[in-house]
Amino acid sequence: MNQTIKPQLSFWQIWNMCFGFLGIQFGFALQNANASRIFETLGADLGTIPLLWIAAPLTGLIVQPIVGYWSDRTWTRFGRRRPYFLAGAVCATLALLVFPNSPALWVAAGMLWVLDASLNLTMEPFRAYVGDQLPPRQRPTGFAMQGFFIGAGAVIASMLPWILTQAGVSNEAASGEVPDSVRYAFYILGGGLFLAVLWTVVSTREYPPEQLEAFDTAPPLPPRPMDPDLLRRKGAGFSFVGLVLLGAVAGFGLARELFLLGGGLMFYGLALAWLSRRGASGMFSSIMADLHGMPEVMRQLAWVQFFSWFGLFAMWIYATATVTGFHFGATEPGSALYNEGANWVGVLFGAYNGFAMLAALLIPLLVRAIGIRFSHMVNLGLGGLGLVSFAFIRDPAWLLASMVGVGFAWASILSLPYAMLADRLPARKMGVYMGIFNFFIVIPQLVAAATLGAILNGLLGGEPVRIIVLGGVSFLVAAACVLRVRTVEAPAATAQGDGA
Repeated sequence: MNQTIKPQLSFWQIWNMCFGFLGIQFGFALQNANASRIFETLGADLGTIPLLWIAAPLTGLIVQPIVGYWSDRTWTRFGRRRPYFLAGAVCATLALLVFPNSPALWVAAGMLWVLDASLNLTMEPFRAYVGDQLPPRQRPTGFAMQGFFIGAGAVIASMLPWILTQAGVSNEAASGEVPDSVRYAFYILGGGLFLAVLWTVVSTREYPPEQLEAFDTAPPLPPRPMDPDLLRRKGAGFSFVGLVLLGAVAGFGLARELFLLGGGLMFYGLALAWLSRRGASGMFSSIMADLHGMPEVMRQLAWVQFFSWFGLFAMWIYATATVTGFHFGATEPGSALYNEGANWVGVLFGAYNGFAMLAALLIPLLVRAIGIRFSHMVNLGLGGLGLVSFAFIRDPAWLLASMVGVGFAWASILSLPYAMLADRLPARKMGVYMGIFNFFIVIPQLVAAATLGAILNGLLGGEPVRIIVLGGVSFLVAAACVLRVRTVEAPAATAQGDGA
């Protein structure tokens, strides 16, 4: 083909290529709404739950850049990204069938690891797929469509245990067992995940690599020379700080979750030292070199992402403990009142995703009125106020009002940071840079998992609702950080409305 302008896709073509995200979100929403519940049912205490959640972000940190790197270099008769869609969907479906039947806490923790790795294997290529398949003017439509399916999938998955309970499925179980309402939700949506991804695989096609290169309109990334001496000094600094933190944890009996931070700092320091010696040869060094040379706007968005996702992770981990204990007054995991409160958490999670679907329709209007930066700042601020309000509301029903703000923040987090990066990623590195951008989603989750237990017990008096308030404050800090982001206006040719 000699064509150098990527053709626009119809509405239904975009729908088909994003439909698999519905299934992916079935998996993530079931995990977010029920993992803490399953862990508590199997005997975990509140202080150890964040450590158990480490599996989720850690697998994303490892899996996404690797999958991005390899999918950039893949071409088979089944396509470039689609083989990864299908492989991840099969593994995630199997993990969803096993997770609620875990016989012990360590098995459940391991299944969370497998589930999250499988979901990340599928999700990362989906992000790059939008950049591959759509011309610049349609990419916002593609990301918005993914956001719509994220919201729809989360609403269905978060509320399904409550819906099943209303339909007569048992919401109680013997000590150490997960209620049928939760297990059946995992079974039903495990099948739904596979079928949704399969629909995208069989109903879409991909451009071969040479055609993508011909279509590429992204400006070249400015060179960012690697100074081996500077990399070595930085590596030594990170390694030293990590070593000191590990020694402090061991010597002063600090929370064992902090071992993760110390180990992470040491690993990053060693990775920089490796890069200084090897250059950008091989997969690991190439990913590190791309991290070093990322677009400037990605660096500016890093702090926004950090505080946004720290707040989200605080909510996901401690919403169940907060609602069941602070709002329902249930102190015994597995009791009828506790399970009623835990089901209401599913309703709240479904509600904020439902509000996010509505917010996705309003955000483009807000962007046109006040600009993309101020829109993201306003939405994050609404999310912060929503989480802070948990401490002032005692009637669980009124928490639905709090979820309006959280829904606006969630819709904005899923779309506007990607819009700020629009058209800045070259086609040949679309996958790896989408994976690297995930670092700024995963790192704050790792920090949250490593520190929230210690913060809860050491600083906040063991009251989970105070962690929710801390998450709200984190959203407000993220909103302030948006002002540091210097966005680049899209060229006139790519700034037009969608013509699909």
